[in-house]
Amino acid sequence: MSLSSALSIAQSALLATSRQTSVVTRNVADADNPNYSRRIALVTSTTPGARSVDVQRAANDLLFRQNLGALSAYAGQNALYGGMDQLDVSVNGVDNASSPSTAIANLQQALQLYATSPSNQNLGSSVIDAAKQVVRSLNEGSKAIQDFRTQTDGQIDTAVKDLNSLLNQFQDANTAVMSGTRSGTDVSDALDQRDALLKKIANYIPVSTFTRGDNDMVITTGDGTTLFETIPRAVSFAPSTGYAAGAAGNAVYIDNVPVSAGSGGNTTASGTIAGLLQLRDGVASTMQSQLDETARGLITAFAETAPSMPNAAGLFTWSGAPAVPAAGTLVDGLAGTIKINAAMDPSTGGNPTLLRDGGANGAAYVVNTGGASYSNLLVAYGDQLDKPMTFDPSAGISATSSVADYAANSIGWLQGVRQQASTAADAKEALAQRSADALSNATGVNVDQEMSLMLDLEHTYQASARMMKTVDDMMTALLNAVG
Repeated sequence: MSLSSALSIAQSALLATSRQTSVVTRNVADADNPNYSRRIALVTSTTPGARSVDVQRAANDLLFRQNLGALSAYAGQNALYGGMDQLDVSVNGVDNASSPSTAIANLQQALQLYATSPSNQNLGSSVIDAAKQVVRSLNEGSKAIQDFRTQTDGQIDTAVKDLNSLLNQFQDANTAVMSGTRSGTDVSDALDQRDALLKKIANYIPVSTFTRGDNDMVITTGDGTTLFETIPRAVSFAPSTGYAAGAAGNAVYIDNVPVSAGSGGNTTASGTIAGLLQLRDGVASTMQSQLDETARGLITAFAETAPSMPNAAGLFTWSGAPAVPAAGTLVDGLAGTIKINAAMDPSTGGNPTLLRDGGANGAAYVVNTGGASYSNLLVAYGDQLDKPMTFDPSAGISATSSVADYAANSIGWLQGVRQQASTAADAKEALAQRSADALSNATGVNVDQEMSLMLDLEHTYQASARMMKTVDDMMTALLNAVG
């Protein structure tokens, strides 16, 4: 081997080692970056003694796809569970203190006390006050639900805007990957950026991907709708300024295909958008229906009756009074409009004794002609609160129940779904974390491994440096001998 060949080999080795060292240094610097994939410097021989370094990026498509799916599932579940927590407190208060169920229980106690001493007008006024609290809980609960739906609508709008922004950023990253692939330059950084954007997109909507020539990536949703192909597809949503009970929310469209809302406590929703849609149009709307049915049950339970006369709204009245709502049929928004009959409300000049005697709807409905000690009607009202009646099954709970039990079952329904959502959120969070760890183990940076490799490279560098010094000494000796 000639001295010039030996020098060329030593120089090539030094350059290759320098390139490898640079790659290891970059790996260590980005070890804490969850969106960074480890770079691998592969040394290949070209002409005898010459070396070149090819930098490759660690990847595992199977684990990456699993992580995307787990991220979507957890995002949808977390959106549902977090919203249900807020909704529960808004409607029922802490420990159900302001719930209709608690207010109805207090009304029953006030009725029982009044029935034991029907001549005590203070007790009669207490019943009216307790009834007002029932009305307040229903009115405020209904308003809280519709405010929550409006707020959730705003969150959906924000999510759609964020998703559109991410898709535009993805287009830039995908273009950079394609351009670099065509020119033969290193596209590792662009691939990292593209994968990081995919993770963010998966938090909003479930995604599936496939790669075409030049590393061009196409994104579809979980149901096969195209989300990105060369350019982003339009994700559209028209938010509402406010909601009324029974009003349906607007859909989110991807390339003119509506996004399906999730269902169930262990929700089928994948991605934040589907979880928010379930909250707005599923959970919140069901709670509203249950409040409306509770209100209808109260109007029915306290209705005044008379021979040869239709039943008429008594203690609790509504916009359709004096008629009583049809049995077993949901009236949208009733919980928001139910009120106390002014004829019995002393604050509006009414007389509480009409509850004891009857007659809020005229003389034909008077029941008590026996004096101030009459309690039969009060006892009957108390019994009506515990008497089974028919409720609309579309409200999601038992179709046959007493009003008191129905209000309690409404709380139980929400708590049951919340518990399912909580358990599922924990499980899906753990799955997302495990899939992220598995992906990190396969494609992330192990600092200990990198430092060990750095030591090996230092030894290689030292050997190449010694070789260069030896060649230099030999050439110096040769020149001195010639001179």
